[in-house]
Amino acid sequence: MSVADRHVSTLMRQLASQDVVELIHPFAEWETIGALAYIAECYGFRYADVRHIGKQKMLCVRMVRDAGPRAQQRAAANAAAFPQAGAGGPVPGMYQDSLKPVPEARPEVDLIATLIRYDALGAAANRKQLITMAWAFPLLFVLLAAVTGKFAVLLTLAALTPALLLLSLRLNAARRAKLAARLAAAGCTPVRDERGEEWYVRP
Repeated sequence: MSVADRHVSTLMRQLASQDVVELIHPFAEWETIGALAYIAECYGFRYADVRHIGKQKMLCVRMVRDAGPRAQQRAAANAAAFPQAGAGGPVPGMYQDSLKPVPEARPEVDLIATLIRYDALGAAANRKQLITMAWAFPLLFVLLAAVTGKFAVLLTLAALTPALLLLSLRLNAARRAKLAARLAAAGCTPVRDERGEEWYVRP
């Protein structure tokens, strides 16, 4: 059984028995994550959100069951058209024995992968947390320098740490801006939640 088949088999078992499915693939490429999310949506689920879990900050994409009639009709149609999905048979939108999308499914897979990447960058860069760290670490290093007397090393760290953290924040914002432009070009609509975080809703 190929890696793609194992991914699909695991996913199909979860889709059959759970209302919330979490896609956790630490070494998977964005296209693989997008393909799995696309398949889940073909079977009556919808993308909910993404977060980072554990000490290694592994990507966790959450899919939830969509009770809407269109989603359920799509799920029933795909279940009938692909009866061997998860058991080595073909799955919607993918070439046989792979997670490479066929041309008709490519735009939708690319769009959901872009959306997940955008949300993942937002989850990884907590602006308030990074700004707090940019202020807190220099103070800590200055105090340590006063206590230990190692001024050269610790004062250098006090100067460099906030610069690196703020640079990281700016690079993250630039990456998100590029992804946001791609989402907007695809017809996605920006919305803000109660925390002021910006999200994109697909058409």
